[in-house]
Amino acid sequence: MCKLKHFDPQANQDPQSFGVYPKSIHKTADGAYVYMAKQENGRDTLVTSDPSLFSQSETFENDNKTYACAPLSHENAAALRKLFPFTAPSPVLRNERSVGVGDRLGIACPGHIRVFEKYDAFPVFAQQSIRELTLTGRTYDNVLDCVTFSVFRENFTKGFGADGDHLKTAEELEYALGCGYTMITLDCSEHIRNDIGAMSDEQVNAEYKHNAELEKEYMNQCFLFEGLALVFDEFSFKRMTLIYNDAIDFAASIYERFIKGRDDVDFEISIDETATPTTPLQHFYVVSELIKRGVKFQTVAPRFCGEFQKGVDYIGDIEQFRREFEEHALIAKHFNYKISVHSGSDKFMVFPIVGELTNGRFHLKTAGTNWLEAMKLVAMKDASLYREVHAFALSVFEQAKKYYHVTTDLSRIPALDTLTDAQLPGLFDQNDARQLIHITYGIILTEKNADGSLRFHDRLYDLWNKYADDYAALLEAHIGRHLELLYSGFHHHGGDCCGQHEHNHGGCCGHHKH
Repeated sequence: MCKLKHFDPQANQDPQSFGVYPKSIHKTADGAYVYMAKQENGRDTLVTSDPSLFSQSETFENDNKTYACAPLSHENAAALRKLFPFTAPSPVLRNERSVGVGDRLGIACPGHIRVFEKYDAFPVFAQQSIRELTLTGRTYDNVLDCVTFSVFRENFTKGFGADGDHLKTAEELEYALGCGYTMITLDCSEHIRNDIGAMSDEQVNAEYKHNAELEKEYMNQCFLFEGLALVFDEFSFKRMTLIYNDAIDFAASIYERFIKGRDDVDFEISIDETATPTTPLQHFYVVSELIKRGVKFQTVAPRFCGEFQKGVDYIGDIEQFRREFEEHALIAKHFNYKISVHSGSDKFMVFPIVGELTNGRFHLKTAGTNWLEAMKLVAMKDASLYREVHAFALSVFEQAKKYYHVTTDLSRIPALDTLTDAQLPGLFDQNDARQLIHITYGIILTEKNADGSLRFHDRLYDLWNKYADDYAALLEAHIGRHLELLYSGFHHHGGDCCGQHEHNHGGCCGHHKH
């Protein structure tokens, strides 16, 4: 506080020498100054020349003027969103390109901002599922507030979305919408039947309920568009209705109740959390039925062929992926919405294909990879703490596996006592070690000692706070690689990758040289 007391936002001073974030200095419509600073204790605070703007503020005098410091509380985040609307979320899926970068820790946004300042894709900075909230002990308010403060601090005025991700019930939607979230990802998985694929034609016939209207529209019909021919034979049609009709009913009822008539909310339909891939034929059927019922959505997330496991690259036949993804992309183009790629963290093999075949019109979701970069930082900066967390993760891996589908083989992870401290960050280049740390995040963050204190949480956050700039740099490089590969697929085909060609003679975002 000592240095901060002598900073005058109107004077010709270097803000950083007073602990003030230079990009955070803003004026309200009434002429009051508001900015953020790092205090001597390492924690950020809001500072204002109008003490009435924020709650729980402590006043101090500077050159006969009264200023106030205020904590980064929920009430003050809400006040900031009213004062500076760019710090509040907005619907961003209607833009050509959007990327969700879920931040489980509430500290990744400054690094994410560095990436989205270079690219014209719109970010969804606040993106969290109920499962993630449960595992981290956070709330939707907390997730959004962390983003608001970061966006204000870095003066990121482009706009960002807030996604209530993989919501499954009306209660969950009410919760996210009540917190001001501008995107709903409806997870229809509990209404999709996974048992139908293994049934014989006779069993399908026994289960099938006759529907003259649907049969007339689809059965033994061929749909031709965009150079694609989709043929519904009798049994592919019957199976499809058994697998998806309940999910279509569910999505339509949720839309009617919560989304219809609202311009301030984007709607995504997720049918990807299933046992088997979504065929292009099934994709076409689901969206044409939703549209027939008047459901408006910005994106659909099918389950693609191959495996999109957490924190590792695509597993599967990349040529088959390309063939099928092209058909999925053509269906989306025909009906005028964006394809959404879920579990998109680190799927470097598929990114150029996604960029190319959508011609740069896509939504991508990443989440866990941001946590992995945070843990990589721990391995780089505090080897003993990393060793302790890694050993604990091994002990709880089986418990964590019930939340995620992974094919991790723990025997392939090098034993910690065979590695020097300098070799520990290299574990994050090894798929099994990545997945070990990836899926145990919730247990690591919430594990308690016998006395009820948190075992790792506070020590980890102290390290991340100390090395905040290093973490931002890691994310800038890692998430930047995601965007660079996505853009590599389409900017050669006439896409203006960043809207920055006129300012940047090094090519698209200066990335051509890579």
